[in-house]
Amino acid sequence: MRIVLGVSGGIAAYKACSLLRSFSEDGHDVTVVPTAAALRFVGAPTWAALSGKPVSDDVWSQVHEVPHVRLGQQADLVVVAPATADLLAKAAHGIADDLLTNTLLTAHCPVVLAPAMHTEMWQHPATVANVATLRERGVHVMDPASGRLTGADSGPGRLPEPADIAAYCAPFLTGDPSDLRDLAGLHVLVTAGGTREPLDPVRYLGNRSSGKQGYALAAVAARRGAQVTLVSTVSTPAPPGCALVRVETALQLRDAVLAADADVVVMAAAVADFRPDHAATAKIKKTFDPATPDAAPIVQLVRNPDILAELLTRRGEGTAPVLVGFAAETGDEHGSVLDHARAKLARKPVDLLVANEVGDGVTFGQDDTTVHLLSGDGATPRDIGPADKTAVAHAVWDAVRDIRGTV
Repeated sequence: MRIVLGVSGGIAAYKACSLLRSFSEDGHDVTVVPTAAALRFVGAPTWAALSGKPVSDDVWSQVHEVPHVRLGQQADLVVVAPATADLLAKAAHGIADDLLTNTLLTAHCPVVLAPAMHTEMWQHPATVANVATLRERGVHVMDPASGRLTGADSGPGRLPEPADIAAYCAPFLTGDPSDLRDLAGLHVLVTAGGTREPLDPVRYLGNRSSGKQGYALAAVAARRGAQVTLVSTVSTPAPPGCALVRVETALQLRDAVLAADADVVVMAAAVADFRPDHAATAKIKKTFDPATPDAAPIVQLVRNPDILAELLTRRGEGTAPVLVGFAAETGDEHGSVLDHARAKLARKPVDLLVANEVGDGVTFGQDDTTVHLLSGDGATPRDIGPADKTAVAHAVWDAVRDIRGTV
């Protein structure tokens, strides 16, 4: 496949070298088109050496080949990483003052923009409006990552890691455009994050789930054509094309899930099994009594509803969405991760169970994970990973697509 890799002028331009190498190692023909500002961060010889092609940023080089038109017309995918606030503004308003912006105007293929800029720039109303305009036109604008920025600042605006950009682009490089829309016509609901059960206005019972896998599932489903409702307990903005429902507790999540009329329900959230039977209306104070220096309040817990079991019951009563459950397992003296997953599948016969290996520093909050896909028909589990969560999401939706083809 022919890829145009655009690079605009931000400090993250150096990361595009890894993205270029990833595309090249996968056998794609990559032409790098930097802006003049990008060349102040990474020089043309670097791009030429890594791509094996001459590099230019203006429309005056090799004029006889009309590169400002030819590159966009012949590309199978245009990717800009990093895409600065300036580049997003030019793309949204049709400004074509260099080779890259001309290429964006002539491209007939999918266009992916991976933003990178300071948080204030990403959140500025002008940038927000430009991103909305581009997405309305069908441009695929990724959400930036959150993390360390230039200097000591931290927040949303960081360029997504090259591996995540490559995974985002992978469906556009299959060679079969129909593969990108194989979930079209489906309404899917995905839950994400860990629920928080309040003890008082300050404290809560929670878990380590970051919501990354749920967000990856929602983002991939939207890119593959589904109508997506994301029920989330975390503050991360919804991926493009996803309707967001924010919740906090297991009861709120249950209400949101049961209210939706979805063709597929993916329960990726880590829902608390228990909650305090009473949440204090004021902060519980730490008092000190010399007679009982170690005294602490006793918290009485009650069970939360089993949402997945309730969905199975409702399905037996006539509604028939495809159900995907998740089992976060560590393995113990009573059995392995797969042993516990098979036992859960026997108790809750969902169409697909995703068993993920978790633990301290494993899966929760990480970019990579290892999962086992167990189908309700008793087929041999499919092992995925270690892999990034976008790749896992594609594997899950591939399995859902195959399941729907058999019902």
